[in-house]
Amino acid sequence: MRARSSTPGQVMLLFWLMLVAGCTPVANAPAAEPTWPAAPIEATVVPTRPAVPTVPVAVPTAQTRPTSIPVVPGNPIALRADIQIRKILETGGGFARLKLDPLTETIYYMDSQANIYRLDVQPGDGSRGVLMHTIAEIGTAPGFYSTGMAFGRDGTLYVVGNIAAETTTRAVIRKGVLDSSGKRTWTTLATTEPYEKSNTQFDHVFNGIVVSPDGRYVYVNSGSRTDHGEVQAARGAFPDTREVPLTSAIFRLPTDRNDQLLPNDEAELKARGYLFADGVRNSYDPAFAPNGDLLAGDNGPDADYPDELNWLQEGHHYGFPWRLGNIDNPQRFPDYDPSKDGRLQPDFFAVKEGFYQTDLTFPPPPAGVTFTDPIANLGPDADRFREVDGREQDASDLGQPAYTFTPHRSPLGLVFDAAGALTGDLKGGAFILSWGAAAGNLSDPGRDLLHLKLTKTDSTYQAQATQLVVGFDHPVDGALLGKKLYVLDYGGKGSIWEVTLP
Repeated sequence: MRARSSTPGQVMLLFWLMLVAGCTPVANAPAAEPTWPAAPIEATVVPTRPAVPTVPVAVPTAQTRPTSIPVVPGNPIALRADIQIRKILETGGGFARLKLDPLTETIYYMDSQANIYRLDVQPGDGSRGVLMHTIAEIGTAPGFYSTGMAFGRDGTLYVVGNIAAETTTRAVIRKGVLDSSGKRTWTTLATTEPYEKSNTQFDHVFNGIVVSPDGRYVYVNSGSRTDHGEVQAARGAFPDTREVPLTSAIFRLPTDRNDQLLPNDEAELKARGYLFADGVRNSYDPAFAPNGDLLAGDNGPDADYPDELNWLQEGHHYGFPWRLGNIDNPQRFPDYDPSKDGRLQPDFFAVKEGFYQTDLTFPPPPAGVTFTDPIANLGPDADRFREVDGREQDASDLGQPAYTFTPHRSPLGLVFDAAGALTGDLKGGAFILSWGAAAGNLSDPGRDLLHLKLTKTDSTYQAQATQLVVGFDHPVDGALLGKKLYVLDYGGKGSIWEVTLP
């Protein structure tokens, strides 16, 4: 049902390229310097925001700090007096996953080579990382590049990664089951057939993974191979190819079977029960809410269309590439003229490369499918948007919702206060990080921590997004243990921060 060629199905791209492509996390560690400044940059000032009487917002239980605070990336600052922040350790860089083992209530973090460390938290400067698992122990084919990990409630550890060839890639999910002595036995839960790369920074591959609360399934995200559904022929290897069956989707796999094979065939994926949800661009961090609903941020393209928060439901289609946020992708229409598109900013890769173009062969939406729009954000934060004429607006200032976040924030590290350990207006809430804008000139660059107050209606959710911490460098993942949120910051030398919430 996705736009694709009938053509059948990487040296891996650099991790920072995958992260900043459309503000989209992807799978690879940097082998070259990223485009953001490595040296300290000039401090910016968070502007004071006017009150928004037309939109209901949560009233903080503690005094909010003034918002005219100088902000320097890599020096996070709490915007509330009842939140404390301390640096736990520096990782040395290259770590992109940090997760909680609910069985032992222990934090683990992983680099791109499947080296997995236990975070030993101590007072003062005594915290350290203890190497627990290596790629040799986990056991994969040569070229395996780890992109995601998740723990089940019984302590079973799942590691997802990708193995690239010249023009194709395939995913591998390894499963480590604990025995009574605490040792893990590793097996292959699933692999995919090789499928077509685009050989651009938009090869988002398989990455985010989460275990269902009952432990019966894992859900894994496969990001898009395009920016917005344009043809990406991989320098002629795959003419007329857009998305393929194994991209831009959420897959569900039972955990009680090994050596499952995901074919690069949509009808077969459906017939075997693997295709759970379709039409996502890159839902890098799916997470289960306390009520059992599966939610995920979704990262938008190299144009000023919203980043999303979606309630992922079986059989739903979230619009990509025909819808970007709650907006029709203009390239699907034959009269599209990119020179008149005010949402294009010239410093983004897809714009510079001319991927936004008049496209008379863009396929029509799948027949009989109703797209599911993102969750509405009522503000007051992370709700900037760009009009088609190029004007920047603040949705809650206008008394209207955004769907969902300011473009290019790249929402990551979604967690929930499932234990109800927090107090006041944060109790039972959700929290999400922002990697931050790679380019552009929107006034909300992200690199922060948001509190999300989620309200469920009959068929969707609404969110109220409130900024709690600003000034991370490039936060990429987080885990909540009681009242302490541990934040993995990819930027600089790599840091892990402990954010103590009320």
